[in-house]
Amino acid sequence: MEKDKYISYLRVSTDRQGKSGLGLEAQRKAIDEQVNRNEWKVLNEFVEIESGKNDERMQLKKALEACERTGAKLLVAKLDRLSRDLAFIANIMKTKVEFIACDFPDANRLTIHILSAMAEYERELISKRTKDALQAAKAKGKKLGNPQNLNSEAAKKGRLLGTQVRQDKADEHAKRVYGIIKGYQDEGMSLNAIARKLTEDKELTARRKDCIWTPTTVRNVLKRIEKESRCRR
Repeated sequence: MEKDKYISYLRVSTDRQGKSGLGLEAQRKAIDEQVNRNEWKVLNEFVEIESGKNDERMQLKKALEACERTGAKLLVAKLDRLSRDLAFIANIMKTKVEFIACDFPDANRLTIHILSAMAEYERELISKRTKDALQAAKAKGKKLGNPQNLNSEAAKKGRLLGTQVRQDKADEHAKRVYGIIKGYQDEGMSLNAIARKLTEDKELTARRKDCIWTPTTVRNVLKRIEKESRCRR
């Protein structure tokens, strides 16, 4: 008997969320547990680093297209990894792609609508509480977002944190595309050929500003993963 087929989709808003309960590893663990429990088959995994407020998500689009091509279902760790927007979830439900959220695996279409509405309401409450807190702080004379209020040590820590965030983001991107690059490399393709193929496939680079790959950017991905592998030994 053929196993049920799935395409997994993981999303975090920022790389720093990797250290939280909404991190990639936590999502991957929830998906793996569900897959192993039901003896499902995962055909591919798509990872997105993007805010849930942005409806234009390239990796989600690719995941949905993969589901349509293979007849697989979309699998997410939590419903809010798709979106906290009811209309966005409803649009996905209008497609031919079925999806399952590990936190509510038995949810039907009505239940998903209700859960999505609650998630959207929660998002609005969080936004309102944040705005109210900022207004209250401003009313007390507190200056917000003013770099002049930072001492040199705090400014230094901020720069170091920014550097670490960029490095973490590059590491996560390398992990996502390494399998694709290594597969092409094993087929005997040169770095130039791999760069052209990634550009043709419109695969985003680490900076996520364009899809223009060069042999150097391909080599950097390989070096980054190889360096991480050496550090683990």
